[in-house]
Amino acid sequence: MKATLLKPDDYTRSPWKNGGGIFTDIADAHRDGAQQKNWDSLLWRFASTPIVAPGPFSYMPGIDRLQMVVDGRGLVLKSPAREFDEREPFTTVRFTGELEIVTELEAGPVEVVNLMARRGAAEIDLLALREPGERPLAVGTHLVYAARGECRIRLDDENFTIPGQGTLKVELTEPATLALVSGLAVLGSIRLLG
Repeated sequence: MKATLLKPDDYTRSPWKNGGGIFTDIADAHRDGAQQKNWDSLLWRFASTPIVAPGPFSYMPGIDRLQMVVDGRGLVLKSPAREFDEREPFTTVRFTGELEIVTELEAGPVEVVNLMARRGAAEIDLLALREPGERPLAVGTHLVYAARGECRIRLDDENFTIPGQGTLKVELTEPATLALVSGLAVLGSIRLLG
């Protein structure tokens, strides 16, 4: 097990793919040997971003996306085929990057976290940890994000305190047990394929 504490000062900021805003890149991975780290070389990315006005999402062919509101409420994603309801914080929605989506804000700006991965390169999951308790973690990369203030977790027999807006990046070569001890966290999990 390798655990690395990422603090907000470690994060980078970049423009959305469509230029409509700025996201905070918390952690990502790109293809080995990529000449440039860009959207074309991306394997997966965990990021946060404010959505302050209604507008279109970036077009990201070949990318699977998971999203969750962590601050604010009232977000609805509208596509020609269906709506994705994120009115309540810490609700995960899943959609593809090809989908034409426009945001609707019913109660002002929100902050969201996104976990995205190149389809066929990785399987991803995103969920809120709200109540103390244990859960198994599979082999892969796991990101424990302290969305609202400090949180404390235990990984197998090791204790960690994650400061507010901080992220514990955990790389597992064998299964482990994660326990939320206190606070509220968002868990992003990535399993590379092939």
